Amino acid sequence: MHFEARLDEMPRHLQALLQSATPETSSAGLSRRSFLKMATASGFALGCYPMLATAQDAAAKAPADLKPTEQPGAFVQIAKDGTVTVTFNRLEFGQGVQTSLPMILAEELDADWSKVQSANGNNHPAYVDPAFGMHLTGGSNSIAHSYTQYRELGARTRAMLVQAAANQWQVDPASLRTENGNVIGPGGKKLGYGELADAAMKLPVPEKITLKDPKNFRLIGKPTGRLDAKAKSTGTQDFGIDTHLPGMLTAVVARPPVFGAKVKTIDDTAAKAIKGVKAVLRVPTDRGGEGVAIIATGYWPAKQARDVLKLEWDTDGVEKVDSAKMLASYKELAKKQGALKFNDDVSKIATAPHKLNAEFVFPYLAHTPMEPLNCTVAIKGDKAELWMGTQMPGLDGFAASKTLGLKPENIAVHTQYAGGGFGRRAIATSDMWWKPAMSPRRRKQQGWMRQYARCGAVRTMSRAAIIAPCICTRLR
Repeated sequence: MHFEARLDEMPRHLQALLQSATPETSSAGLSRRSFLKMATASGFALGCYPMLATAQDAAAKAPADLKPTEQPGAFVQIAKDGTVTVTFNRLEFGQGVQTSLPMILAEELDADWSKVQSANGNNHPAYVDPAFGMHLTGGSNSIAHSYTQYRELGARTRAMLVQAAANQWQVDPASLRTENGNVIGPGGKKLGYGELADAAMKLPVPEKITLKDPKNFRLIGKPTGRLDAKAKSTGTQDFGIDTHLPGMLTAVVARPPVFGAKVKTIDDTAAKAIKGVKAVLRVPTDRGGEGVAIIATGYWPAKQARDVLKLEWDTDGVEKVDSAKMLASYKELAKKQGALKFNDDVSKIATAPHKLNAEFVFPYLAHTPMEPLNCTVAIKGDKAELWMGTQMPGLDGFAASKTLGLKPENIAVHTQYAGGGFGRRAIATSDMWWKPAMSPRRRKQQGWMRQYARCGAVRTMSRAAIIAPCICTRLR
């Protein structure tokens, strides 16, 4: 697979998943083939996003060698008033791709930056990482992998707008130029991008284009405000957890204290007595464990009910890790000679007038983003839509299809802004985000399969993502 040559650029937990995979099976229970299918799953998304419908029409006019990631129809929408909406193919969770990728495209487009806005991508194949061939935000690769992609998207869009103006004026496209959202022709006459957009997007997509000389950049490398600065500084920015749908229910889950533990006894009498609680369910959790899901009309009654559950956990047979004992063992190991990486002459250390000995300890730290992990699911017949801040919408869409018993092509994932991630939003076991509350068997049992439900996950990621590792280093 073409991403394997760049495996070292992926987040470490994904490297481990793929490195452990054989052609047919992996430690996560996935084959590489299945992993790729999950990562690039799509289908229903076309019916949910107007820009993708345009892209599908334009694809028929695109050169055979152009991939979906190279066709402007899925990435650029120009309104009648000249507003340019650029779809970015990554998750925005503070790093700034919501501004940087539209800026790169707008540079080559010669767009009026004051009229540029952004839109989140989804699990459509057009929005895969062009280097990895899968939906992924991670490894600090967004600009490295999509810089040229977004420049070329902007240049292709610009070329189509110029050709549309040339057709209207009956002149040679080479006689025209662009500036600040306008095509300028002989004698200084001009047409705004909004006036040309409809005609331009019906034209064939050019395969070969000429990119700007960087010395002529107006936006890239210049002081430019973030597109989300105002919304975030005024508290008006919506995140995944702000998604609200009519009749939506909320689920929270009481999870075992360690991975793999199960419910031994449960007393849910007080929980069921709280107003707004619809159901209390024993549900599967990560690594063969079991938890208890509270389904309620809102977060507060669900949380209150979870708080009054009387639970006893069965931890027999599961790994029991003691942080203090582990650190003590690390300190003993740090005193021993490790494998030599550099065999330099250190004999002079013995006669050095001053000697330094130090021990550095880095404890386990919870990777806790400011926005709790969450996923909103709407099930409509044999289709489902998801709203979530995810680094891997393709993988999450496939996991949802397995959990809900639906075809992968019938799952649409609407990527939302996320309030931090620390790797917790790019996990191979992502189905646990919604699995406890949304399994078909549980929905049928409780008779709320026609309702909307948000499944807010709490402490439900793999160990590689939930904590920063404990480290002990000795320096002499």
